[in-house]
Amino acid sequence: MAHSTASSPVVGESVLDIRPVVFVVGLFLIVLAVAMAPAAAVSLSEGGGDWVIFAAAAAVTVFVGLAMILSCGGAKRRVNLRHVFLLATSIWAILPVFAALPFCFGSAALPYTDGFFEAMSGLTTTGATILADVGAQSPAILLWRSTLQWLGGIGIVLMAVTLLPMLRVGGMQVFKTEAFDTPDKIFSRVSPIALELAAIYALLTALWAALYWLVGMTPFDAVNHAMTTLSTGGFSTRPDGFAHWRSPAMLSVATGGMIVAALPFALYLQAARGNWRPLFSDDQVHVFLATLGLAAALIAAWLISDSGYDIGLAVLGAVFHATSIITGTGYTATDIQLWGGLPVLLLFVLQYVGGCAGSTTCGFKVFRFQVLFLAAKQQVARMLRPHIVMLPHYNGRPLLTGTTDAVMAYFFLYALSVSWLAVGLSFLGLDFTTAISGASSAISNVGPGFGEIIGPAGTYATLPDAAKWMLAFGMLIGRLEILSVLVLLQPAFWRE
Repeated sequence: MAHSTASSPVVGESVLDIRPVVFVVGLFLIVLAVAMAPAAAVSLSEGGGDWVIFAAAAAVTVFVGLAMILSCGGAKRRVNLRHVFLLATSIWAILPVFAALPFCFGSAALPYTDGFFEAMSGLTTTGATILADVGAQSPAILLWRSTLQWLGGIGIVLMAVTLLPMLRVGGMQVFKTEAFDTPDKIFSRVSPIALELAAIYALLTALWAALYWLVGMTPFDAVNHAMTTLSTGGFSTRPDGFAHWRSPAMLSVATGGMIVAALPFALYLQAARGNWRPLFSDDQVHVFLATLGLAAALIAAWLISDSGYDIGLAVLGAVFHATSIITGTGYTATDIQLWGGLPVLLLFVLQYVGGCAGSTTCGFKVFRFQVLFLAAKQQVARMLRPHIVMLPHYNGRPLLTGTTDAVMAYFFLYALSVSWLAVGLSFLGLDFTTAISGASSAISNVGPGFGEIIGPAGTYATLPDAAKWMLAFGMLIGRLEILSVLVLLQPAFWRE
């Protein structure tokens, strides 16, 4: 008698052992708990009561982290490709659960949905906020928001330099190096690379804190804005952002910091080792700066001709806001919606572009547009000469097999994610502008949207709870380059 084997498991197949992932997530929870110490210290020094909440939240986080570590103490922690995928998603999904505690039980007194949204926005460096009156928050809460974005920024850099190229997510394999060719090599060699990158990141943050202080910020404001500038997160300690200072020097410092954060940190690592040439010869850097310059020039020309702006103010405002949007930082110094049609349209498009791969920025990333352009150019050439053999090159090297297909798949899923999230928000009663700009901002991890509700002058506080959870999920998949999350939905993923 014939028997069907369609649903039978493969011989030797077993359920994925998640203990290695649980162990590493436990370590990250302990790091998160330690990161609560500066905010607790600030609260204690200024006589506030939030330090008790931060201490309690840290204790709970450490307890859970240690429990996760000890529960896996006897496990053989052999890591495979599935573990790396699961680890990337687990870290960004679980840490906000505990990072939300100070927002909920501290002086901010947010409902858990709002606290989770704020924490997810911070760790993914999105910059969308629930807090309607930032100026009324305690220094400890403000510092915690900035700390979350700073931690998220270094996490993004490390993931982009190590995990995503190895996982071949969205064409990131073009940045793969032999040092991180397999999961086993990643965890044995990532420590020295991580320390060097973290040192560069910390030094740049300290430099920008000093620059902000020199141009007029208080030390507290300077430290917070340095952390959110280098992480391209965009949280501010002032409710009106950079409009609070109205200082051209301050806008210039912020613009420089956002551009520095938008360039590949791997190139800074090479420069620190004595090889400066790639930082100035990288094609991706050239295209990013050219795109930013062109957009800023068009916006400045519009402001001068249509709105009668002074040339200096027009150029400075255009460069600052174009940089803020293309890098996904979300800083504002004025209500850009009042600028008119062309600037708003350009800024809306820029949020999809993003910065360079291997930076703290988000969005589609410049290199993917370069790969799509090469694919289109190749297709046009084949229409004229069908038998021509072309080998596309990126940064002077041939593109790896499958890179173009991976980028095209990512482009499709990116557009589909924005569309479906916008549709879901519309079903909740949000108007078209709020739904589409909210979805775009979440997937692109930009922060402020457009419209009267979530525009630069508004917040996400009045949205329904369901919308906040949907947007938080959008931030998660946008930060993890979509494919890293979707692969977990395949039943085959959970079998070894």
